[in-house]
Amino acid sequence: MLDAPPSSQRLALVSEDPLARGALARALSDQGEGWTVVASGTQVELETARGGPPDVVLWDTGLRLTEGAAPDLGAPVLALVADEAAGELALGAGARGLLFRDVAPEMLVAALHAVARGLTVFEPGLSQVRAAPRNTAPTGAPAHDTLTPREREVLGLLAEGLSNKAIADRLVISEHTAKFHVNAVLAKLGVQRRTEAVVRAARLGLVTL
Repeated sequence: MLDAPPSSQRLALVSEDPLARGALARALSDQGEGWTVVASGTQVELETARGGPPDVVLWDTGLRLTEGAAPDLGAPVLALVADEAAGELALGAGARGLLFRDVAPEMLVAALHAVARGLTVFEPGLSQVRAAPRNTAPTGAPAHDTLTPREREVLGLLAEGLSNKAIADRLVISEHTAKFHVNAVLAKLGVQRRTEAVVRAARLGLVTL
């Protein structure tokens, strides 16, 4: 990561879309509010990069957010979302603030300052959003049937006795993201401990011991 002037707030800009990253960086620069973009890239790129933590993370979730954890860069996260459904998912993933993706630059800057100070921020249209239940199965379907392909991978590694860090290393993801997936697996299997998850998964035929 690049060094920022002492008077600047350090911002990490996370988006899968390089055009969106560029537009957001220009909008912040035009505001002249002392923000310095010290890192810009995709979530995987920034979570695997080395460098000091920023003051705040601006996470553009794109046009459609389905699952995943908020960027784990050692700083609070302000998420830009397309709609209320994405807002619920982003909040459940760990975001501290929510704004619509077409937010005015002035409001964006004010929200970034607030989130950097540890406050929770919601755009008025998202003020009623609550964290979406991550592990609700469709009516009539067992919860374990809703395991995503990634969660099934994590379950298999749990059966091997791997720690969150070892799972993260094996799947080339952050430890924070690995923990998120492990917690999702436990919840969907209706257990609280990793060993219980493996035993239940074996009984259901999801893993072989």
